[in-house]
Amino acid sequence: MDAQLVDRIYESCFSPEAWPGVLDEMGRIAGASGCSLFVSGKDVLHWVASPEPRARAEKMVREGWLWRGTVMARLFAQRHAGFLIDIDFFTPEELEREPIYQDVWRPQGVGWGMATAIPIPTGENATFVLSRRTEFGPFDRASAARLDEFRPHLARSVLISARLQLERARVAGEALAALGVPALVVDERGTVLFANKLIESMTGHVVWRAFGRVSLKDKAADRLLRDAIAMIDSEPARSVRSFPARDPEAETAMVAHIIPIRLSARDIFLRCAAVLAMTPVAAPKAPPVELVQSLFDLTPTEARVARSLASGKTVEDIASDGGVSLNTVRTHVRGVLAKTGCDRQAEVVALLSGLTPRPIAG
Repeated sequence: MDAQLVDRIYESCFSPEAWPGVLDEMGRIAGASGCSLFVSGKDVLHWVASPEPRARAEKMVREGWLWRGTVMARLFAQRHAGFLIDIDFFTPEELEREPIYQDVWRPQGVGWGMATAIPIPTGENATFVLSRRTEFGPFDRASAARLDEFRPHLARSVLISARLQLERARVAGEALAALGVPALVVDERGTVLFANKLIESMTGHVVWRAFGRVSLKDKAADRLLRDAIAMIDSEPARSVRSFPARDPEAETAMVAHIIPIRLSARDIFLRCAAVLAMTPVAAPKAPPVELVQSLFDLTPTEARVARSLASGKTVEDIASDGGVSLNTVRTHVRGVLAKTGCDRQAEVVALLSGLTPRPIAG
């Protein structure tokens, strides 16, 4: 066994940029043109590939080819703790009808495959896929056996990477708790990875669901939470990141903030996608413009309009003070309503009147 390659496999846990080189070496050992690694649940979440198959891997993920046909389903159904050659569980005639082979690989001169699926404790699968040019014929069992020697190390590396992500979630949540901020960390699908004790105690605002899910009791806020998580990788201007969240019974309000976690884009085991943090609303007092702008992603003009509303001014007053038309102010008011998740100006006033941090018990 190549001890240096084993070291590089474990290095990839901490330095994701090492994966392409590891995958390229795996391809060389098996007599393939390279290797791709896909992390998937119901669909492909993240992927990385060595140089030669990278364009094909990108096409398969972008256009959804990996889930067309029966290749992946049959691979997972085998539950084989090693590398499987395509002709192990397909006849040549069946392979000819598989969309991946027929429409992606064969037109590019690639005709044969070998793969292994490794379940991840966090619910996904890591799938290593190797491909080979048609004229070289199918992979042989000796090639699979050579890669099987490395599979236990690949599995451990995958496990360590997943656990590192969960540790990052814990550290982020506990750091916010030390600052008195109720918070939880979610993955890209909205599953809670870690919640600090402060947010766990907020039973008036937060509902804990099965399968690691969470929702807000305020239905309007919960819809905004779902939308913000779904758009976590989009530009901030396209998604509400901060919004009011009320306790329906006590009629107390908090401000929920969705904070994206930007880690290495090359880390294919990236699971910590965002933090949900809750800021309390305190006694009535018009908040500083800077605070309003930062909490609700408002433009500077929208923030000034919002603060003016909170201080009791009418739309007419704001237009007169700024020397602008009523229509201009109304446009800014509509922007404030959309970004704060409110339906009426009165709700904006109620939310912003007294938006100041206060200590959290515990």
